[in-house]
Amino acid sequence: MPTSPSASASTAAALQLRSAVATDLPAITALYAQEVRDHVATYEYDEPDQAEMTRRWQAVVAQGYPYLVAERDGRFAGYAYASSYRTREGYRWTVEDTVYVHPDFVGQGIGRALLQRLIDDCVALGLRQMIAVVGDVTNTASIALHEKLGFRTVGVFQGLGRKHGRWLDTVQMQRPLGPGDESDPA
Repeated sequence: MPTSPSASASTAAALQLRSAVATDLPAITALYAQEVRDHVATYEYDEPDQAEMTRRWQAVVAQGYPYLVAERDGRFAGYAYASSYRTREGYRWTVEDTVYVHPDFVGQGIGRALLQRLIDDCVALGLRQMIAVVGDVTNTASIALHEKLGFRTVGVFQGLGRKHGRWLDTVQMQRPLGPGDESDPA
């Protein structure tokens, strides 16, 4: 898989998007731990420590996928990355997106900027489809964000996961990248 395009694009006066680096891992770990502990965007139960989050980041980057951080006024505002949708070779042109925004920055366009940059980077890599696996149908902000950027719901798995004492549905959304399935990959 090719290496991600060069980092650092400004989408707003004080917003910076760039490739994640090792010094971002404490903030990434803390944000993800809060999601695991308090929400249902992920069905993970136990908060991974920084060593595990570092291992996950390294695995994504080693496969050539983009892993981004957003900063607003020098403060960590969120992160996003693309990863393999499935491990079988036939899926190699399809990625899954992940986007998390720090609670202090929700509603400020951070998620949209991160996801748009992630889409652009994946198109530049020659990838053809992006899948969003949205944890629970009540995550309307994530569903709306993906819809605004061209994703469509392709399925809802009912009661697929369980967390915080309740069954959760999983929304699957899909968006073509570049020419999508209209031509053979390069």
